[in-house]
Amino acid sequence: MIKPNLKIAQVGNPILRQQAQCVTDITDDKLQEFIDTLLTIAMDAKGVGIAAPQVSQSYRLFMVCSHPNPRYPDAPLMEPTVMINPRLVSHSKEMVKGWEGCLSVPRIRGLVPRYQTITVEYLDRYGQLHQQELTDFIGRIFQHELDHLNGILFIDRIDNQGDLIYEKTGQ
Repeated sequence: MIKPNLKIAQVGNPILRQQAQCVTDITDDKLQEFIDTLLTIAMDAKGVGIAAPQVSQSYRLFMVCSHPNPRYPDAPLMEPTVMINPRLVSHSKEMVKGWEGCLSVPRIRGLVPRYQTITVEYLDRYGQLHQQELTDFIGRIFQHELDHLNGILFIDRIDNQGDLIYEKTGQ
């Protein structure tokens, strides 16, 4: 069951290291309400994505909601998209390092290597299957959020400690 008054789980919380469970009933009213709540939490926290485990819900579901904000001023604007039971279908050989942060790992940023181009599949909130190619920042968000569903944090993907920085501002 979905818990009310959800808060963002912080690094050290065991839920962030667990495999999330597949969503089986997309039409469930509580799940649909949770999707709306997740979007609100992401926007309030100035995030460009958020995964269900980040609010202590073990579901294979995340939101990609890229928009320029204080944490990511150059983020492209896109319609918020819920991705249920997402999977990476294929990826380019090319990997690119880019700066990432995480609502569950406050005040830390890291240069994280990610695939430049990915093909993904997911169900939307209405149960429709989507397959699309993602690149650049949006592809990075997808890979970051998919990691959350598999118990992986961006700090696990850092090549060397010199690629980590601490932000004084708390953004």
